[in-house]
Amino acid sequence: MLIVTTNDAPGYRVVRTLGLVRGITVRSRNAISDMVGGLQSMLGGRVETYVRLAETSRAEALQEMVEHAQAMGANAVIGMRYEANEIMEGVTEVLAYGTAVVVEGS
Repeated sequence: MLIVTTNDAPGYRVVRTLGLVRGITVRSRNAISDMVGGLQSMLGGRVETYVRLAETSRAEALQEMVEHAQAMGANAVIGMRYEANEIMEGVTEVLAYGTAVVVEGS
């Protein structure tokens, strides 16, 4: 599956546009990660606990988006984006979305 953030895919020709696809995950922090993250933030620099949480959330949302696109018959997603919103304290929604298309090499 080809995934690009641009609205076209250099070297490919869009032969069919299938529509919007999305993947969503909702994640919450836990007491242990908050404690470790709090300690890391006091020391300054990269807060590895939250980096892992963010990366896991994005990977889950991306995988869901890919599965949605494949179910529609797409072999590519163009204009892919991420969006994140805090639903409530410590609970974040991560959305991956784009346009499902069928492409052919040019």
